[in-house]
Amino acid sequence: MSFMIKYLKEYKFFLTTLAIISAVILILFYNALKPQEKLPIYQPAMVNYELVDSSLQHIKKYHKIAPFSLINQNGLNITDNDYSNKIYVADFFFTTCPSICPKMTANMGLIQEDIRTDNQVLLLSFSVTPEIDSVAQLKRYAIEKGVIDTKWNLLTGDKKEIYELARKSYLAVKTSGDGGEHDMIHTENFILVDPEQRIRGFYDGTDTTVMDELLSDIRVLQEEYPLP
Repeated sequence: MSFMIKYLKEYKFFLTTLAIISAVILILFYNALKPQEKLPIYQPAMVNYELVDSSLQHIKKYHKIAPFSLINQNGLNITDNDYSNKIYVADFFFTTCPSICPKMTANMGLIQEDIRTDNQVLLLSFSVTPEIDSVAQLKRYAIEKGVIDTKWNLLTGDKKEIYELARKSYLAVKTSGDGGEHDMIHTENFILVDPEQRIRGFYDGTDTTVMDELLSDIRVLQEEYPLP
């Protein structure tokens, strides 16, 4: 017994170092073998057909958000290029909505608070009543809701363009229509978009508990698209 104690004392440093090295090697092997978590890349054929325009229901690959050009709460022209190489969350709302929109805006505000210092992540809200939501109206709403201009654009503009984006790009709306005077869309969906303009997730924007899942998925995307 005394021999064993003496032996351990003499080789304590060596044994400790060996144990640490072995642990590091095991961790490295585990991380190398562990598959990286990735979010699905949503194609029209993968989404509930009610949310997909009939012209797109057969599409199984290459779906991306179409180019757009609209006006934000500060009267600035915002295009898809402003979101190039960014991760962002999009939704469709209107400032006079008395039902789901206040909940959605509050939850988008929670996301904004979490990402306010993160240069890779942005927010984007399209008004579905652009004839009501002028630049001035959007600005009042933005101030009231605590929108940070550098993080979150509220967009207005051509109604047909916005409605086509909702139905054919973001796959967010169950109803069909032509974006005309009597056409109206109402959706609770938040859509997560990657830096390649691909849809990576859908979330119930009225459910505060789902925001944790959304934030977690944003982190997963950031691992897939690390900043240089």
